[in-house]
Amino acid sequence: MKEKLTAIFQKSPFGYIGFVEELPGANTQGATLEETRINLIEAVQLVLEANRQLFEEELKGLEIIKEDLGAITA
Repeated sequence: MKEKLTAIFQKSPFGYIGFVEELPGANTQGATLEETRINLIEAVQLVLEANRQLFEEELKGLEIIKEDLGAITA
């Protein structure tokens, strides 16, 4: 089974709020559900990129092995 992310959408007085259950920090909002879905994909990409940058700084100067983990399956 391939690991999946779960998008949660909540109606608000101003449109919709969206977040990813498994990825804290990946959240957004939009006027419509479709806009919120598109924004949420971008939010996930931004959170992953920010995490990569943070860890690159923390690992700078350390001897590490870095490799592609690939798709997560169980």
